[in-house]
Amino acid sequence: MKQICKRVFTLSALALAVSAAPQVSAATWSDTYIGYRFGTEFTEPSNDKDITKHILQFTHASGYAYGQNFLNVDLLQSDENDPASGDVRGEGDGATEAYLTYRHQLHLGKVFDQDFSFGPVKEVALSAGFDLNTKNTTFGPRKQLLLVGPTLKFAVPKGFLDFSVFYAHERNRNGFKPAGERDITFNDYTVYNLAWGLPFNAGPVPMKFQGFINYNTPKGLGTDDEILARPSLMVDVGDLAFGKSNTLWAGVGYEYWRNKFGNQGVDGIDTDAPTFQLEWHF
Repeated sequence: MKQICKRVFTLSALALAVSAAPQVSAATWSDTYIGYRFGTEFTEPSNDKDITKHILQFTHASGYAYGQNFLNVDLLQSDENDPASGDVRGEGDGATEAYLTYRHQLHLGKVFDQDFSFGPVKEVALSAGFDLNTKNTTFGPRKQLLLVGPTLKFAVPKGFLDFSVFYAHERNRNGFKPAGERDITFNDYTVYNLAWGLPFNAGPVPMKFQGFINYNTPKGLGTDDEILARPSLMVDVGDLAFGKSNTLWAGVGYEYWRNKFGNQGVDGIDTDAPTFQLEWHF
């Protein structure tokens, strides 16, 4: 656990350094929060059991004169149904995983001082980023994913709605293979991503509907196409209880995953997991 946390903090520092590099002016807006998700029906490939997970989350989003940044770090703790390496009977501690996501958008209209809007699209961006993960299971994944591609930013009354098409290059690790053959490079593939954050009011109750959907094309080595969606509906509890908006949110979410990691034909590749969620913004 200590090694995983150390690696996450190192990767987080790297991501923040990268995000700061393209900024030639101060941030025009920012939103940072610590979140918590909990669910009892998660799954893992080649595992026929439902898995309980506690997920601690750190998220930062900010904008500057020419674009915006997004950074998310998840620390996921499984129960004994997803055992850590060496616990073949599932009688000890569950596995711990760290997953880091970073995205940067360069808004072309702002860079070139031109109007790129058309129809419902208000701006076109060039997006790039990476995903990194590590997990202390026998499989021992170490995902390294690079992405780049265009993003269409849609005009909505409040919040955001983005659609991106990414060219993806991924490497990973398979601990079941012999030493020297464990590092795997997949065929390059395409990721279609829809991300949104839409605040609204249900009568006097401030709420938001947020989340993302990824559709990944097959990446060779026997993989299939993959779908991952994580929508959530949140209530601004801080505003209702303390009169402080966008501080404390609570709500429910859902993880819908098909052909997890591109796997096919094994147990545990399809997830339908309701989640309870909290966010503390500061």
